[in-house]
Amino acid sequence: MSKFGTLVMGPAGAGKSTFCAALIQHLQNNKRPCFYVNLDPAAEDFAFEPDIDIKDLISLEDVMDEMSLGPNGGLIYCFEFLLENLDFLTEPLSDVTEDYLIVFDMPGQIELYTHVPILPELVKHLMRGNLNINMCAAYLLESTFVIDRPKFFAGTLSAMSAMLMLEMPHINILSKMDLVKGQVAKRDLKRFLNVDADLIDEDTERKSTIKEGSKRIEDPGATENIMGGESFNRLNKAVAQLIDDFSMVSFLKLNAQDEDSVGAILSYIDDAIQYHESQEPKEPKDMDTGMMEGAMDG
Repeated sequence: MSKFGTLVMGPAGAGKSTFCAALIQHLQNNKRPCFYVNLDPAAEDFAFEPDIDIKDLISLEDVMDEMSLGPNGGLIYCFEFLLENLDFLTEPLSDVTEDYLIVFDMPGQIELYTHVPILPELVKHLMRGNLNINMCAAYLLESTFVIDRPKFFAGTLSAMSAMLMLEMPHINILSKMDLVKGQVAKRDLKRFLNVDADLIDEDTERKSTIKEGSKRIEDPGATENIMGGESFNRLNKAVAQLIDDFSMVSFLKLNAQDEDSVGAILSYIDDAIQYHESQEPKEPKDMDTGMMEGAMDG
């Protein structure tokens, strides 16, 4: 018997905890059970009390104080400690039934998803063995990134890196869509959702910056700035083309304040983890006797 879960990831400020809260609320509204796991050792405030909280095992604040580590080093230490004490996760998760959706709320340091092999090892433990959790990753990127196109492509590259590193079903989400309403044309927004490398070439703001710089070429210090800007644009174009060549990354829109939007994301998660395919057919409820008699009389 399989269990089902989603790993909610993304950079700091992407809205992961807000999405987790909205998702749990949506599941509750639809009478669907949920099991909430907080794996951010620095998190403090929760809209819903976690069923498992990594801070009951280890907290980032304690690690930084006792080990004299910074936030990133302390976070990696916390996850290494978790991997050495996996019973902390395994024992409570073993009792979760297939009716539940297990929501894992992850920290915002993208190094965990792109640079170090800690998270892939944790994912393998969750998806194999006794737990056997069918999982997908939900990678959130803040929609305001689309205003700064190089920043958007950098975020997209981090999403692709996480996809390659984790090797699991994966959906990418542009969160906080309410913040860019009216700021991006629908035609352009579609090109961000299905990432188009040509968006970099059409970045009029950066083109105008280089053009203005070229007018100041007489200034000896301007040459270096112009060359630096041109090199930066070539680098952005190369990154965008790499993403386009792989054709791996596309985004779904999310407004966590809109239950229909949250429900649409949940439907993609369910498809990725094959939730509905494993559910047992349910017997239809007994019809009201009066309704049956009325139908027979008709």
